[in-house]
Amino acid sequence: MMRIIAGTHRGRKIFSVPKEKFVKPISARIRQSFFDIVRPYVTGAVMLDLYAGVGTVGLEALSRGASKVVFVEKEGICVKTIEKNLAHLGFGEKGKVLKADVLSGLKWLEHFSDYKGYDLVFMGPPYRTSENLPLSYSVQTLQLLAEAGIANPTAVIAVQHHKKEEVSAPAGLEHTRREKYGDTYVDFFRLKR
Repeated sequence: MMRIIAGTHRGRKIFSVPKEKFVKPISARIRQSFFDIVRPYVTGAVMLDLYAGVGTVGLEALSRGASKVVFVEKEGICVKTIEKNLAHLGFGEKGKVLKADVLSGLKWLEHFSDYKGYDLVFMGPPYRTSENLPLSYSVQTLQLLAEAGIANPTAVIAVQHHKKEEVSAPAGLEHTRREKYGDTYVDFFRLKR
């Protein structure tokens, strides 16, 4: 069972989806480490959670003081689960869940940040298809994000990916940090200054 790790809702349950739905939520260890790293940026932040799954990262951000989280997920069962989690935790007013394919473009998401830009962006694209074939969405998604211009100049951008997926900074972004957790990496980026 997943739970919120810290903040105002520490210890509260997060609903998930059945294991056969092929959604792998971020581990508590990676989530804790990610939030230790971005702690100075969370309070009051407008966050974008791409490939949100059941919303674990965005829900944790709300518990830790983010002012708003926009969740983008294309699987209907996950969208319903995020909505259920937001209602269960009392975050209905602070969360916006959008059913969309991240790879179709991101410019349209500027409206949901009230045109102020996102302060924090987390993306956890799927590693594999349901047939267990490797996927590589990270660089393409980073490129779409850079092209869309929807992140604040000081935004922290993070992508979780399999260690075998080559991830580098596309034009407009610079790589700032890499953390390794077994077969998973979390890479951090910022806009080029």
